Amino acid sequence: MIESITDTYTLNNGTSIPGVGFGTWQTPDGDTAISAVKAALDAGYRHIDTAAVYGNETSIGTALAESGVDRTELFITSKLWNTERGYDKTMKAFEKTLADLQLDYLDLYLIHWPANARRYSDWQAINADTWRAFEQLHQDGRIKAIGTSNFLPHHLDALMDKADVIPAINQIEYHPGQTQAETVDFCRQHNILIEAWGPLGTGKMLGNETLAELASHYNKSVAQLCIRWCLQNGTLPLPKSVTPERIKANTDVFDFTISEADMLAINKLPYIGGSGLNPDWLLYIRIIPFGWLPETAHAER
Repeated sequence: MIESITDTYTLNNGTSIPGVGFGTWQTPDGDTAISAVKAALDAGYRHIDTAAVYGNETSIGTALAESGVDRTELFITSKLWNTERGYDKTMKAFEKTLADLQLDYLDLYLIHWPANARRYSDWQAINADTWRAFEQLHQDGRIKAIGTSNFLPHHLDALMDKADVIPAINQIEYHPGQTQAETVDFCRQHNILIEAWGPLGTGKMLGNETLAELASHYNKSVAQLCIRWCLQNGTLPLPKSVTPERIKANTDVFDFTISEADMLAINKLPYIGGSGLNPDWLLYIRIIPFGWLPETAHAER
């Protein structure tokens, strides 16, 4: 069980990963991203999660370089965007990410979204070709661990059928009301750690009466309750904020334990506060400043 901000999980290749990460999705590039990452490092975070499509890797690289934190203490994750799938394009995209982050290596690199059957007749081959580049970079020592993001069991099964290296991580949308039980079960059967993106859901979830009532029992915020819930379910949460006070508050989750009955109540919550994105229905992604929006998606409910 993770009991501090720097406690670690051990991945299936033996790599240690801090059990709570700092998310940077929708964090604007420039001073906001630099300040947020520095605040996270000051609060004790050593695990920073970003992606090429977030548009803030350069600023995150600046924050890391100026922080004074030794590289060996840091765990840095990035993700390959959908337009860069395939062996050669993956290799080029990785080099750009590394340069933008001002790093010599990544601790974790993820395929951001799977190619799916709705858009590609050869989706399995596309994912396999991309993964081949990941395996080469891993073999070359450029990445300590490789994994996936938003992959469902059939995407993972097809990928692993052709893979030499099993994914170490699958980062999925995971929060109260969005537990993706089938995907979580599949990953646990194959010793793939689940990372929880969006562990605080949306504003709608943070205002949920059930969660608010439960949080009050522990003298905690709903956000703190959700992060602790992720940890007690054996997942790795990636909370995000740009406010120093909230960044710090999101680390204050190790002085209480959610009861078995309350965990069960949270686990049974209906769909609330999710993104509505489904990897099998996603056709196109429209890139916008500091993030992305789906052109077509079907809610997982």
